[in-house]
Amino acid sequence: MPINLPEVVAEVEAAFARYETALVTNDVATLDALFFDAPTTIRYGITENLYGYPEIAAFRAARPSVGLARTIERTVITTYGTDMATASTLFRRETTPGRIGRQMQTWMRTAEGWRVVAAHVSVIPEPDGPAAGTAGTAP
Repeated sequence: MPINLPEVVAEVEAAFARYETALVTNDVATLDALFFDAPTTIRYGITENLYGYPEIAAFRAARPSVGLARTIERTVITTYGTDMATASTLFRRETTPGRIGRQMQTWMRTAEGWRVVAAHVSVIPEPDGPAAGTAGTAP
């Protein structure tokens, strides 16, 4: 299976960028559109565990629209063949100093385009030293 075909990576990078813009601007319609509409879609958030597209959409509709600004770093897009990919990123918010967020998504190509089929978001205390983000370091 080819990994990281340049044209597929570019497609997923564009979908991820669209998601990020929608997230920080609270564009709920776009966020909903970028999640796969199926009962098998799962999103684990910072304070919630959402099973199936209806739960994810309901969460988005009820989520406060303030404090969403963030900066992202160390985003890694990895594609597998032409139809599956993962996106992993770290994020920071000015409202939570001393903490770092982690986000992972599994993307699948569908007839409608790339869609998130699984997502996980968590926030942890900012690690000190090499574990703060240096590749190849064991905890």
